[in-house]
Amino acid sequence: MKYVPFVLIASVFITLPGGTLAQDLSQFTAVQGPVIALTNVKVIDGTGGPPSVGQTIIIRGDRIETTGPSSGTRIPAGAEILDLTGHTVIPGLIGLHNHSYYTGGRGRAAQLSFSGSRLYLASGVTTIRTTGARQPYAEINLKKEIDEGRVIGPTIFATGPYLTGEQGPERMVRLEGPEQARRVVRYWAEEGVDWFKAYTWISRAELGAAIDEAHRQGIKVTAHLCSVGYREAVALGIDNLEHGLYANSEYASNKQPDECPSGFRNGYADLDIDSPEVQATFRDMIDNNVAMTSTLVVYEASVSGRPPIDERVFEMLAPEIAEEVRQMSIEFRAEGRGSSPAVFAKAMEYERAFVEAGGLLAAGVDPTGYGAAPPGLGDQRNYELLLEAGFTAPQVVQIMSANGAKVLGIDNEVGTVEAGRTADLVVIEGDLEIVGSLQGTKIVFRHGIAWDSAKLLDSIRGIVGIR
Repeated sequence: MKYVPFVLIASVFITLPGGTLAQDLSQFTAVQGPVIALTNVKVIDGTGGPPSVGQTIIIRGDRIETTGPSSGTRIPAGAEILDLTGHTVIPGLIGLHNHSYYTGGRGRAAQLSFSGSRLYLASGVTTIRTTGARQPYAEINLKKEIDEGRVIGPTIFATGPYLTGEQGPERMVRLEGPEQARRVVRYWAEEGVDWFKAYTWISRAELGAAIDEAHRQGIKVTAHLCSVGYREAVALGIDNLEHGLYANSEYASNKQPDECPSGFRNGYADLDIDSPEVQATFRDMIDNNVAMTSTLVVYEASVSGRPPIDERVFEMLAPEIAEEVRQMSIEFRAEGRGSSPAVFAKAMEYERAFVEAGGLLAAGVDPTGYGAAPPGLGDQRNYELLLEAGFTAPQVVQIMSANGAKVLGIDNEVGTVEAGRTADLVVIEGDLEIVGSLQGTKIVFRHGIAWDSAKLLDSIRGIVGIR
């Protein structure tokens, strides 16, 4: 057995399928070997059950071979051993609303195929669904490059272009009826996207056609809604709904069919979560296996009275963008201008009640808006916000890993720390239940390759938002 220090960087090449070699990416690995043993670690396994202390995890190739108490687990001869006393291991995070692009500052937008991919992985996010694409071909190509080992990043479930109505932004597909919805879905399904995302101004007829055609093609649909209510979308066969309470207009007193009522959230501060209307939403979603995606961090960025934006955000962003985002965070959170703290609290209550009713809640960052929630770092903040919402640490880990895997249909491969699963794992310095934060992420295993978080962050510091 060979014992190695926690920060060892191996001098190896990443081998691609077919035996060819990628560029030397070994400078970003923490340890390398055919067999790796993580010993004396606390494990929060993603099932929602209580943590296990003093555990050993054996990784062979890209799989978890064994998990169990360190006192009784045999470590194979020749294994590289990491003594992780004082650390926590969780499953790799599944980002269920994690774009490959970023918007930040005053109107800036950039496809982050380089820095965004590294930032996700460095933050512990090993799988993402992009949930709306500005450049679908860029995503499809990025997915292929990551799968082949030529680019560093998470596993990607790529999404087609946004499907919206005639009032939608010009960068989206402005549908003019159900037949166009079907035609667009067929085209991008053939091109290889995994999901579609419907957006705010889509009509019921267009959404229904898109869902029906997507299901014919064997792919699924999620949505950021407004013109269509959640119960209407469930009746049409939707697979997933984004943003929780923030995108559900069906409780607004002035809601009209196929119209997005202006300012509907303003009346939600006093929404009765136990009301028949809300409980009916939950019942419909649960009975039809429709999951909800929490994206609290992107809304928190504009809520007055919230804690300051994590300084790491400004360190990672390109300087000119960082300054704009910092100034905008002050403006958007100003008393009297910022979003309602009461509505934000109600959104947390809504998500907690959905889970208590039996609903499947997953999470994602949505790195949009004015840019205070960038890839990865925003996912880490979501962990803290879900704790604040009233979930326990094991529940939050489950929401951010196993639940996302269930939505994507890959829960037999990833999302939990179990023998036989793909070795997508996150090593965190400290006892996660005590520190209450993922900022101590040190090593991120994706398919058994151990990436050094600090090295990845250093490689993109000061360029996020422009590359």
